[in-house]
Amino acid sequence: MKKILIIDDDQELTSLLKELLELENYDTSIASNGEEGLKKYTEDIDLILLDVMMPILNGFDTLKRFRDKLNVITPILMLTAKGDEIDKVMGLEMGADDYLAKPFSERELLARIKAILRRFDKSDLKGIVNNESKVIKAQDIEICQTTQEVICQDEEIPLTGTEFILLTYFSKNIGKIISKNELSESVLGKPLSQYDRSLDMHISNLRKKLPTRDNGMPRFKTLRGKGYIFVE
Repeated sequence: MKKILIIDDDQELTSLLKELLELENYDTSIASNGEEGLKKYTEDIDLILLDVMMPILNGFDTLKRFRDKLNVITPILMLTAKGDEIDKVMGLEMGADDYLAKPFSERELLARIKAILRRFDKSDLKGIVNNESKVIKAQDIEICQTTQEVICQDEEIPLTGTEFILLTYFSKNIGKIISKNELSESVLGKPLSQYDRSLDMHISNLRKKLPTRDNGMPRFKTLRGKGYIFVE
């Protein structure tokens, strides 16, 4: 049974979400603010639903602690205000795996949760990686699939789970043009929508985290209207 931690101060909403998710056979726990959420988190949690606007410790500060201080790679779905583009961008830049604007439908929430859990499930990760070796080498990067560690220029690069899967997919398709539609479907587990910037933000985060290549070559190239290339 998959475990989900909901961190949100809206008691009416969290009660409804808990009932809904338990009907879908998820083991669900609730925290009413960021501090409580950090205390309730355990390594067997499969997904965190994290609201942005909360007392005591808001969603961004909570996300930062999860990613920077605790080095948690558990997927995090941010719940943002409807139409607030700044919240969405900030969340993705700080390491959120996806976002969902309030108010949302039950169907949309469940679909997003299932997509995230599928992509982080070990069996599905093997399907995405599709490689016999446990270590993938591309450019000056080594990717260990079993430990989800990334080494570049003799340094470990801390990545979120989504960034790890995205880099792995690029490394298995090095030198090939990969469309945004393919990346969104294969890596993020959802169709590409017109105004969804999550894919671009995850790639931007990878660009920032990976050091400059010794030969001066770029790691990624963006081809307008076509997609991306992970440079050979």
